[in-house]
Amino acid sequence: MKGNGVTGNANPLRRVGALFDGARDWWEHAKVWQRYLVYLGAIVFALILPAPVIGEFMSPGSDWTTVLIYPIGTYILLAIGLNVVVGQAGLLDLGFVAFFAIGGYSVAYFGTQYGWNYWATVVFGILLAAVSGVILGAPTLRLRGDYLAIVTLGFGEIVRITANNTDEIGGARGITNVPHPTDMPSIGVEFGVLPAPYYYLMLIAIVLVIIFSVRLQKSRVGRAWAAIREDEDAAELMGVPTFKFKLLAFAIGAMIGGLAGGIYAGKAVFIEPNTFPFILSATILAAVVLGGSGNLPGVMLGAFVIAWLPERFREVDWLKDALGKDPAEYRILLFGGVLVLMMALRPEGLLPSRRRKAELHEGTGGMGTMGAEVAGPDTDVSTTEAAK
Repeated sequence: MKGNGVTGNANPLRRVGALFDGARDWWEHAKVWQRYLVYLGAIVFALILPAPVIGEFMSPGSDWTTVLIYPIGTYILLAIGLNVVVGQAGLLDLGFVAFFAIGGYSVAYFGTQYGWNYWATVVFGILLAAVSGVILGAPTLRLRGDYLAIVTLGFGEIVRITANNTDEIGGARGITNVPHPTDMPSIGVEFGVLPAPYYYLMLIAIVLVIIFSVRLQKSRVGRAWAAIREDEDAAELMGVPTFKFKLLAFAIGAMIGGLAGGIYAGKAVFIEPNTFPFILSATILAAVVLGGSGNLPGVMLGAFVIAWLPERFREVDWLKDALGKDPAEYRILLFGGVLVLMMALRPEGLLPSRRRKAELHEGTGGMGTMGAEVAGPDTDVSTTEAAK
């Protein structure tokens, strides 16, 4: 089928998408030993990723190891957490940065004011973020779609403004001298000896969260989330306790956000309220949708692209020659243009799951009940209007 005189096969991004789809199909039918080889290759690649030779290409204008920790590693961890809420349960959360802030402030406040061990503050921050997710979800998860999104957006702003106006946790000045992670000789971990300690700490956290998320998705809980995302009313009629499972999704997503905040605070050494703006929530949501909501490898790819592109655009020689100026001045503009192009040419995301891709083409927008009135690329608009 042709559109504007250009065939679909002539679209380079669609060809890349076809390669991703082929890789996904191969993975679904791969044998166990083939999967383990891929896992091993991914681990080896992740271990050597901070190498300077890779950094010279990936981030010539910035320290590559620092970029790998923040924004890349942090965005990936946050995207995995938000994917539990948005991708698996189909709930639109625009205040996810609040849980990131709660984890970070827990590490900063209890570490500086009470001298708590770093690892204890991280665990406490995770638990406090989970409790906050339950507190947010309990009165609001009866809402759906846009209404839920507005409430979560408000929660994110409440947390930021409260931190800004509370002198006990530093107010607008923030908190300095946040404790670093300490060694754990009892289990053989010596944090200070690693060549890039924060990168490997972030890598371990991401691996653990991936395993946890995959196990959840394949469990009874994951099947309940899928049913809620596709049709909450039908799931309720079939006996699925929808409120309980939605609350669980909020709590688990919040825990992962709190973990990311704890690691970030230990690396940054200083945090303040403006570290956690609304735009960060929107950016992580964009990463989830861009990569392929509901598909973990896609979400991670989307987070990587969202985090890496602005850093890559800092130093691009051909752009410098074309513009006659430092491309860093235009990097956000270029970054936005690339995102618009990607979403226009591949609206289902870079690496969508088969189920979510089918939802998009059926007209649900690939977002369950959140996008139930969004026409997909193959949907008759009159049919969508009649369903409203």
